[in-house]
Amino acid sequence: MPSASDPKYRRGGPRVPLLPSQKCSAEEELREGGFDGASFSGAVFNLSTTVVGAGIMALPAIMKQVGLIPGLVMIVLGAALTESSIEMILRFSRASKSATYSGLVSDAFGGPGRTLLQLCIVVNNLGMLVVYMIIIGDVLSGTWSDGVQHSGVVEEWFGQHWWTARSSLLLLTTLFVFAPLISFKRVDSLRYTSALSVGLAIVFVAITAGVAVVKLIDGSIEMPRLMPELVDQASFWKLFTTIPVLVTAYICHHNIHPIENELKDPSQMKSIVRMSLVLCSSVYIATSFFGFLLFGDQTLDDVLTNFDGDLGIPYSSLLDDVVRLSWVLSLREPTLCLAFGMPFSSLVQQLPFQLDSSFQLQLHLETLMELQQRMTG
Repeated sequence: MPSASDPKYRRGGPRVPLLPSQKCSAEEELREGGFDGASFSGAVFNLSTTVVGAGIMALPAIMKQVGLIPGLVMIVLGAALTESSIEMILRFSRASKSATYSGLVSDAFGGPGRTLLQLCIVVNNLGMLVVYMIIIGDVLSGTWSDGVQHSGVVEEWFGQHWWTARSSLLLLTTLFVFAPLISFKRVDSLRYTSALSVGLAIVFVAITAGVAVVKLIDGSIEMPRLMPELVDQASFWKLFTTIPVLVTAYICHHNIHPIENELKDPSQMKSIVRMSLVLCSSVYIATSFFGFLLFGDQTLDDVLTNFDGDLGIPYSSLLDDVVRLSWVLSLREPTLCLAFGMPFSSLVQQLPFQLDSSFQLQLHLETLMELQQRMTG
């Protein structure tokens, strides 16, 4: 009887599992069903919108705490570190043939690491949505800061009515702006709103810079503080309150793969990342410098709140409204909602029971509505 160890009767070829792994099937499904028609400019705008978040309005206050020179150096350093980390993600994604961020983490840390990453993305983006809704509510309906009331744009225009209340404005914004935009399945579908977002951010920077230069020429403002003032131990520890804003200023890693998967030429992704980071860091530097130059030690934690009074120049009221509305109309939330929806849907699919796509969309909308109620309640 022939021996099993005899090379003549030994089975050849590599061992192939009877069932493909869940990761491989998910990756192949993403590649086969993905969209590959996104343009270079659309990808730059979408990535830039992901990068530039609500934290940009806190950057002038960061300059007030740490000084202009250390603050600007940290902004540039953050951009360099972000580019390096994204390049690392892209390189190892190609090596592991991962088409998603969670797939890359799963390849390195297994299923638990993948689930933990998705939970972190969901929690982070939920927190950012809360921040966005707070800012929108403050700009449209007003807020209180240190016992001083800062009127909202809609309240200034139309007075106090039930439909100018914070709850009504956030409800209308959620239903008629966020809900239609988050129904898109592709990031590239948001390229026009992302371009609008970047354009309005540039408008904000241009107005702030123009007002600051005019007042600097008139001699009504002083040169900003270049280094931090350390007068006691409390002022030293207060410097560390700036770290959360600076660390999260360039978070966009979770949207790298969705944007790359939709490109006509995925090899352009490195150039897209570099172009986007140059654009975003330029906006950050200009906002930080001119915002701090304009308001000095009177700079508030949210610099938009400073734009509710007399700027000391002609057409001050009009410029105030344009600056505040440009931020509200920038529509950064849809990109954030899509980034929230992808890991959220993946987590839902891991449930022991299956939910259809319409019910998952309903969950997304109910989440937004719950956030809106929390912001107004």
